[in-house]
Amino acid sequence: MDYSKPSRPASRYVSDAVTIAAKILVVGHFAVGKTTFIGSLSEIAPLRTEERMTQASAHVDDLRGAPGKVTTTVALDFGRLTLSDDVVLYLFGTPGQQRFVQLWEDMARGALGALILVDPVRLAESFPVIELVEKYGLEYSIAVNSFTPDVNYEETEIREALDLLPDTPVSYCDARSRESSGQALITLVKHLLARTA
Repeated sequence: MDYSKPSRPASRYVSDAVTIAAKILVVGHFAVGKTTFIGSLSEIAPLRTEERMTQASAHVDDLRGAPGKVTTTVALDFGRLTLSDDVVLYLFGTPGQQRFVQLWEDMARGALGALILVDPVRLAESFPVIELVEKYGLEYSIAVNSFTPDVNYEETEIREALDLLPDTPVSYCDARSRESSGQALITLVKHLLARTA
């Protein structure tokens, strides 16, 4: 699929020709770009459960890494991507805050794997996310979505900081870009196919 071109107009409904539906989780810590990532790839208007942040979360949600953030996902994000005439991919984005972790069990059920978005300047916030993904037995890959263009970490530094296994894929992406997000998703799908071969 060519991600450099705009997505083709898609029907609200899945074609009758589709025989394979796959579920992928897009996960990560608070304000790492999950909603943006799904929005950049979805061929349909993505389902978003964004709500305005209020004073009630002021002492709970750390905005140091995302000072302009005014909304947050409170349930899930959902998008759809048709890969071929008979294969469709469903993307489920999880909320990033610990208080929403109870939603993860249901969302993880039936998922083929997870794409974990990380911000390289807030890597420590990724540990609870990686632990949850591993707890639910999901294969995963890491996508580094940097909000600070002048901060560049090599893959070996990311691997060491996150204590990743040698075969865990690491890619770099800009969640705002369809092509870049698509490449990160392809990296995960190739990893999943290799693990099932």
